[in-house]
Amino acid sequence: MDIVHIPVLLEEVIGYLAPRRNGELMADATVGEGGHSYAFLSRFPDLRLVGIDADAGIQKVARERLSEFGDRVRFYTGWAHDFFARIASACGETETKPDTILIDLGVSSYHYEKSGRGFSFRKDEPLDMRIGTGIGPSAAELVARLSERELADMLYRNAGERYSRRIARAIVEGRGRGAIRTSLALAEIVRAAVPRSYGKGMHPATKCFQALRVAVNLEIERLPELLEGAFAALKPGGRLGVISFHSGEDRIVKNFFRDRSRGFQVSGGNSSRGEAEKPIVKDGQGVLKLLTRRPVVPGEDEIRNNPASRSAKFRAVEKLF
Repeated sequence: MDIVHIPVLLEEVIGYLAPRRNGELMADATVGEGGHSYAFLSRFPDLRLVGIDADAGIQKVARERLSEFGDRVRFYTGWAHDFFARIASACGETETKPDTILIDLGVSSYHYEKSGRGFSFRKDEPLDMRIGTGIGPSAAELVARLSERELADMLYRNAGERYSRRIARAIVEGRGRGAIRTSLALAEIVRAAVPRSYGKGMHPATKCFQALRVAVNLEIERLPELLEGAFAALKPGGRLGVISFHSGEDRIVKNFFRDRSRGFQVSGGNSSRGEAEKPIVKDGQGVLKLLTRRPVVPGEDEIRNNPASRSAKFRAVEKLF
């Protein structure tokens, strides 16, 4: 089996989320090729696991990889927040709820190398970028229909692209000459729009492709719902860990955890205590206990061996009740 993705912060994640009792249930909310799941199942022979992924293609890889663990593993194909909603509404029975939930918000190397959906600016593939195939507009459709201002705003908001306006203008001019249907065509438009010195070794289209992928898959918009669903589905006393790769994602995770550890519930992933709808406290404490006061980040060795890990941040909490 040809595995292309290396799980990030593996030892750190195991350290915080290792089972504390026999027979625990873990939910890997973005199972991908099964890297984190394989490590957990190998090290903890009593652990049961459900692997969740919106992409049936990559989940097929995980099914094969994890097949040696037999009925200790089951799978759910679909968005994780849908799965958690089902669990949370299962008559309130804690036996059906996971003891541990891991959410890895990163995009697997599989999508860049094997999906054929235009995630990579180095490949000439259809400009799709949908993780859940066939769901919502593709990247090509967004590139074709967004106005110049909307494109610029999207590039800056989702990736902090400093040349967002220049790139947006070039895209609009480019589509005036014909539809932008492939990843390579878009990458070339971006390359021509920015200074030659831009990026310092990084491909000039890196942030553009990141921003577009985030927009196509509604990654920022879906995150608060995903966190709410995971919190509701998690068994009291259980642990939730989240790996993020984008400052906007990490900010939402940090604020969600912080506000609930202080006893405040806020809507939409916002952080201000002034926006608290109602306190959630028991005996004067919040509903979550912070296990990581600051994000756990990869060390120099991991970054050297797996450059994709360089922007990873891991946060973990325990649900008190």
